[in-house]
Amino acid sequence: MADTPAPAATPKKKKAKRSVPSGQVHVLASFNNTIVTFTDPQGGVLAWSSAGSNGFRGSKKGTAYAAQVAAEHAGQAAKQQYGFVKADVFVSGIGLGREAAVRSLQGMDIRVESIHDVTGVPHGGVRPRKARRT
Repeated sequence: MADTPAPAATPKKKKAKRSVPSGQVHVLASFNNTIVTFTDPQGGVLAWSSAGSNGFRGSKKGTAYAAQVAAEHAGQAAKQQYGFVKADVFVSGIGLGREAAVRSLQGMDIRVESIHDVTGVPHGGVRPRKARRT
């Protein structure tokens, strides 16, 4: 085994700052938590936050205030890192954080172009129980 010198380490290039002025905001509002995700127009995640990741625990995670804090936290990250200013909002779920998250986005100067409700609606469902015979 010959002693071969290790290849010289190439200097890392600084990553170019990506600018995403418009995109999508997905709000998943369940009874137990609210998750807010900022994505580019193709759906690639830029920033996200949830009520649980902002320090709310237990039943407080499902409140409207917790959803507002989560939306503000994710919105600040998206605005600072990517220059996010315009959004299409997709709301899913039936929790208390639905309107609070959208209202907090409008309050932080993110222009809401449209709001879509993409909550899943069951059609058909599972097979019912067999009839009771006495």
